[in-house]
Amino acid sequence: MGTLRLFGATHLAILAAVPVVAAALAAAARARPSIARPLCRTIAAVIAVNELVWYRHGVSLGWLNPPHGLPLDLCDVVLWLAVYALATLRPWALEAVYFLGLAGSGMALVTPDLADVPFPSYAAIQFFLAHGAIVASVLFLVLAGLLRPRPGAWWRTLLGVNAYALAVGVVNARFGTNYMYLCEKPRSGTLLDLLGPWPVYILGADAVAAVLLFLLSLPFRGGKGRRSRAPGELRLP
Repeated sequence: MGTLRLFGATHLAILAAVPVVAAALAAAARARPSIARPLCRTIAAVIAVNELVWYRHGVSLGWLNPPHGLPLDLCDVVLWLAVYALATLRPWALEAVYFLGLAGSGMALVTPDLADVPFPSYAAIQFFLAHGAIVASVLFLVLAGLLRPRPGAWWRTLLGVNAYALAVGVVNARFGTNYMYLCEKPRSGTLLDLLGPWPVYILGADAVAAVLLFLLSLPFRGGKGRRSRAPGELRLP
């Protein structure tokens, strides 16, 4: 087994598959509104089971060695937030998953941190399954009409991320971990390489995140802030 070539044919095929799957699921929900909510819950269950199997695999190989190996990175949090959002359709969770799923997990798909991971291998495949499922879920929710962020959602999400990063920073300082890459950049090439040395890249990443979240809010800025409505009679709680 080799390693995945960034923007090679395989990587591009994976990137293309994500919106295709999302569009197909959204089309099914729009064609039969009665299946929209069960479909959301099914997707949530699939994501959760896939992640739990991965945790079990990590435990069996000794990767989970607290305080190292815990699911404290932002993508881990977003994954479980996606499960909750899909299962409950709570507006605040849908908004957070929209912004963080596209900005965070989407970026992970485009520049995967897999420098030392053989491809294909379970670790590499699970990486794309987990991150791809988050992005596909967000696109599905938007295309199906189940998700419409309310005014100000982007900066509320940004504040939440910064608060979480502060908490994770305390964990890193206490236990010598590197969750959220707050102490060191990934060894594989990522956009963080363009943002300067530590700790400058952290501030740069926060600025980039603010810009990305704001840009992601633009398609919805013409709305009146009403709650989202799903196809047919399905409404958000």
